[in-house]
Amino acid sequence: MKKGPLSGVKVIEFAGIGPGPFCGMLLSDMGADVVRIDRNDKGSSKHVIEARGKRSIELNLKDSDDIKVCLELIKKADIIQEGFRPGVMERLGLGPEDCLKINPKLIYGRMTGWGQIGSLSQAAGHDINYIALTGALHSIGRKNEKPVPPLNLVGDFGGGALYLAMGIIAALFESQKSGKGQVVDCAMTDGSASLMTMFYGFLSSGIWQEERGDNLLDSGAHFYNVYETKDNKFISIGSIEPQFYSLLLEKLEIEDKDFLDQMNKNLWDDLQIKLIEAFKKKTRDDWCSIMEGTDICFAPVLSMKEAPNHPHNKARETFVDYEGVIQPNVAPRFSRTMAILFVKFLVTSGASSEILITPILFPFK
Repeated sequence: MKKGPLSGVKVIEFAGIGPGPFCGMLLSDMGADVVRIDRNDKGSSKHVIEARGKRSIELNLKDSDDIKVCLELIKKADIIQEGFRPGVMERLGLGPEDCLKINPKLIYGRMTGWGQIGSLSQAAGHDINYIALTGALHSIGRKNEKPVPPLNLVGDFGGGALYLAMGIIAALFESQKSGKGQVVDCAMTDGSASLMTMFYGFLSSGIWQEERGDNLLDSGAHFYNVYETKDNKFISIGSIEPQFYSLLLEKLEIEDKDFLDQMNKNLWDDLQIKLIEAFKKKTRDDWCSIMEGTDICFAPVLSMKEAPNHPHNKARETFVDYEGVIQPNVAPRFSRTMAILFVKFLVTSGASSEILITPILFPFK
């Protein structure tokens, strides 16, 4: 049996892309036994990191015999998660009503962009569309420029997978008291809107403007921004608090009195131009030697190839290397539970087939 806080929890994951598999990975990383229902026998490449630690079974969901096999698996499961459009699982005979009838304590997780109900619930979409509908995309970008897609971190993974995982575990906890399962309707529009909670509060209070690049946290402030260095690399600063800001000015050897009026928004554009010039005088490594590890709130902007080699990430084993594939380690960490990263992915075509999974052990530090 796998180790972790979810050891012993059985999850059925219907194969998909994006937030569904990532949610399954999070549950697997925490020790859950995740069996993925695949539509082919190709298995998973070692480069499909979100498949790590999962078992896999090939089933044709349009075949009545395979549906019976699927229902037998669901009978013994604690959780199922699926990411089809609303109504697909019902048409397959695998909807919540069908599954809860044979397993009343089942937690039925549903991951969609628009949700199970709503005027757009049947429409196609991707992360960029979901966050566009919530105010999140509109808020990200620089002054007088168009909104910038933040990869698919906000909708798929932040507002999708993480909320589905939290919802599933909350429902599982409740079921242990009530003895009853339930459906978890996780919409990426809901999740990404929820992630914007603080900013809606700022907007309501009048301290946030809808114009991009005019606010404290959206590149409007000269002391919370990314700057290019002499070697065409970048650093980040977030010197919001007065004591951190004072240290920033000290390390930059700035004596310009305009900088002392930190929160005067009328000066921000001009002060930002001055900081652009200041940071271009030294390389990224130079600035790291001056600022890294201080209370300036500073960090170099690292590429994905650079990040695993940073001393802090190495010390925490934030990244691991398995068969040449660099990948993020399990997160978060638990003081009484050894973090175990399972990395073998084998496919079976029968419900009773034995599947071996090889663990790599990373003790809590």
